[in-house]
Amino acid sequence: MDAAQRRLSSALENIPAGQYKALRLHLGLDEKTNAAPTSQYPADHPLNPNLNGLHWSWQGGYIFLALEGAFRAKNGSPAGFSYHLARSPNRTALTFEGDFDLTADATVDFAFDVPALLNAQTPLSFTQDGLSTPSHKGDPIVAALKANLKDAFTLKGVTSSLPEISRTSTVKPIAMPAKHTPYRFTMSGYFSIPPLPRDNPLIQEHIALGQKLFHDTALSRDGTLSCASCHLTANSFTDPRRFSIGVKGRIGTRHGMPLFNLAWKTSFFWDGRAPSLREQALKPIQDDLERDETLENVVAKLEKTAKADFALAFDSEAITPERIGLALECFLLTLTSFDSKFDRSMQGKEQLTDEEKRGFELFMTEYEPRMGQKGANCFHCHGGPFFSDHLFHNNGLSPIETDTGRERVTQDERDLYKFSTPSLRNIALTAPYMHDGRFETLEEVIEHYDHNLRRGPTLDPNLAEHPPTGIRLSSEDKKALVAFLKTLTDEKYLAK
Repeated sequence: MDAAQRRLSSALENIPAGQYKALRLHLGLDEKTNAAPTSQYPADHPLNPNLNGLHWSWQGGYIFLALEGAFRAKNGSPAGFSYHLARSPNRTALTFEGDFDLTADATVDFAFDVPALLNAQTPLSFTQDGLSTPSHKGDPIVAALKANLKDAFTLKGVTSSLPEISRTSTVKPIAMPAKHTPYRFTMSGYFSIPPLPRDNPLIQEHIALGQKLFHDTALSRDGTLSCASCHLTANSFTDPRRFSIGVKGRIGTRHGMPLFNLAWKTSFFWDGRAPSLREQALKPIQDDLERDETLENVVAKLEKTAKADFALAFDSEAITPERIGLALECFLLTLTSFDSKFDRSMQGKEQLTDEEKRGFELFMTEYEPRMGQKGANCFHCHGGPFFSDHLFHNNGLSPIETDTGRERVTQDERDLYKFSTPSLRNIALTAPYMHDGRFETLEEVIEHYDHNLRRGPTLDPNLAEHPPTGIRLSSEDKKALVAFLKTLTDEKYLAK
């Protein structure tokens, strides 16, 4: 369940029909399930980390409950809190007694009371008890959360109906050619199964066309620019310039994002305005700061040069904007990255240096002085095998007033100055950094997170919980972080 994403329903299958005297809900997983490999779960399974965003990744196990938010301190300044309940010993059973008729499909409706979680049997105070908890043994905040859970959940009722979310639908591929060659999608054993589009299967014919279109300058008004012009392979398919240069020398307003491991994302661009890769791929063609062309003109140009290519990839030689997007989507989905020094060290094939190990430790450690724990706290937004949560955050940059980020798309003031979290894989190759490319080096990035955050109402809670003076890492720790980040480089890009 995820309140922020409005994912509030889940289906349970194969429950024996009958009359029941109680329903029991476990918040958390048993030890065996909690430690099981996550790569076994389909893309839409609740335990797929790419769906739930609650896996400790390299440390193993899930977060059972994450409550993050903002509040105003007594002096009126905004502050953040981050409470996590994890680890199998903290699994909590909630039992609801009654007479339940489950002889047919039914919906069980629960209410979750956030104030009760914080104020029921054991009241919690952010300022007095602490702003965060990494769910360590003996932490009084963890004990309070467990004690309050029974009052936070309420059974509202059981009705005889089947939630729409549980009904599966058949998706037919779009305009598939009679003869085609399936593409073998490969990925790391640490990666979760991606939500690949079922209506656009990965076949060699689609991918070959998409790759050709990616490098085709006919997709720009003056025939000088292709997708590849601003997404260079040697830079992990990103642009080494702060802003990309469009037709007639027009300068963009955001830094070009890297194009790898996109199969696990569900929204695209820094502000998430495209819900699919096929839609994302067509927008730069039409953007007057980029290739400044119409889709009608692109189709007309391709009809002179690419009919045979489209006939191989689809069920006819017809060229349409939809088919251009589908082909580009297939090609982009094949761009993956999972073979870095860090990956090989996790497989026991290579060893990190002591400095790199220290950087990894800092990266994965929460800053929590209350528990005597001082880390860099990077993993909240950049955790997991993708080194990104694929969500949107205000990361404390001094804003450019004309670019409100995600808020421009949602028109929701809670999204003000939030931008997509980029992957840190290949980060040493993708400078400059941030959505506007304001930082040229990794050292500058670390200085920003260390003590230069700009506070505001939408600052991410995991940053807002830090003291106003910052976390103040030592110079040695900062160097160790940079050393670790450089281990995330996939050498296949270095060879280009």
